Order: sequence, then structure tokens, then C-alpha cells
Amino acid sequence: MPDALGAVNEEAVRNRERGSKRLKDYLSAVGGLVWKDLAAELRSRELLGAMLVFALLVILIFNFALELQVATRKAITSGVLWTTFAFAGTLGLNRSMGMERERGCLDALLLAPVDRSAIYFGKALANLVFLLLVAVIVLPVYSALYGVSLFNAGLVGVIVLGVVGYVAVGTLLSAMSVQTRTRDILLPILLFPVVLPVLVAAVKASNGFLQGWDMAEIMPWINLLLVYDVIFVAVSFMSFEYIVQE
Repeated sequence: MPDALGAVNEEAVRNRERGSKRLKDYLSAVGGLVWKDLAAELRSRELLGAMLVFALLVILIFNFALELQVATRKAITSGVLWTTFAFAGTLGLNRSMGMERERGCLDALLLAPVDRSAIYFGKALANLVFLLLVAVIVLPVYSALYGVSLFNAGLVGVIVLGVVGYVAVGTLLSAMSVQTRTRDILLPILLFPVVLPVLVAAVKASNGFLQGWDMAEIMPWINLLLVYDVIFVAVSFMSFEYIVQE
């Protein structure tokens, strides 16, 4: 009996060690993919530069088109911000997967001996970093042009939650559309209807913080953002392998 218990304990220890090694290998693969994208962007500055130029152009156009009073500008700030993030993010998602396809890296990634979901998380985290960097530059520029202070901890938290949901589903759909010749047109058509609940909740919550609403009025929108983030990440994680196989 003691020998049997000892054997069971040894097997449990070996299983834990194998599980720990698999997790370490998985995280290493995800980290490697993120670092690959960041290092490639540091060399070329192609993706982030395009997103920044596009985002700043959108802000400038709105600034000259909407010659409004300060109070009115504050009322439309959340809509302008999320319009900017959505358009710049779509451009970034298209280019991110498009460059992998053009350089032949996508096929190599799919042939690599790693779980396909690691590829998804690696690309999603890299896209998340790029879009958050755009947000870091957009916020002070917007504040200076519109005379509206956006340095609000609650607003920053909402931006992070909204960007996570946007990137989670956007990375999945960009992997689906990159295989087609019309990917530049197809991605927005697929993405915007799906991500609309995230954008609506993000606009409402952002507006709440900018207008000074009570937290009781803002929390339902934040909870909706959290729910959609969890759902989009889970669905994308489970379906990415089947989508890239197609």
C-alpha cells in the first residue's frame, strides 16, 4: 500500500512538472511572437506610423469641422475619441496580418510546433500594444486641440477595456479576412457589426467620466465592457485554430 501511494505521488509530481513545462513553453511562444512583432515594427515603423498619422488626421479634421464651444466639445469627446480608435485600429489590424501574409510569415507560424492559440494571443497582444501607444499619443494631442482635459483615471481604464475587446475580436476576424483578396474591405464589414456593443459601452462609459456622472450610472456600461471582453477573448481563443485551418 505505501508503495502504491508513493507511485501515485510520483506520478502526480511528474504530471505537475509536465504541466508547468507546457505552460512555460506556451508563454514563451506567446512572448516570442509579441517580441517579433515589436522588433519588426521598431525596424520599419510602418504599422505604428500609419496608425498615428491616420488617428491624428481624424482628430484634426474633427477639430476644424466642429467649431463648437468648450462645453459642447466635451459632450462629443467620447464619440470622436472612439471613432479615432476604431478607424486607426482597423487600419492596424489589416496591416498587421497583411504584412505576415505578404512576407510569407503566416504560413511559417502555422507550421511552427506551437499551439495555434499561442499565435492568436501573440498577435492580439502586439496589436493591443500598438493601439494603446496610439491612445497614449492621441490623448494629449486631443486635450491640446480641443481644450478638454482627458487625464482622467476612469477614462484611461475605459480605454484599456474597450481596446482589449476591440483587439480581441479584431485579431480573430483579421486572421479570417487576410486569406481573401478583398481583405481591406472585408475586415471593416465583418468587424464593426460584431464590435458595436463594445464601442457603444465604451462611448457611454467614457462620456460618463468626462461629464462627471455618478459611478452608479457608469458601472452598468463598465460591466458590459467586461462581459464582452471575456466573451470575445474566450470565443476567439476557442475558434482561432478552426479559422486559420480554413
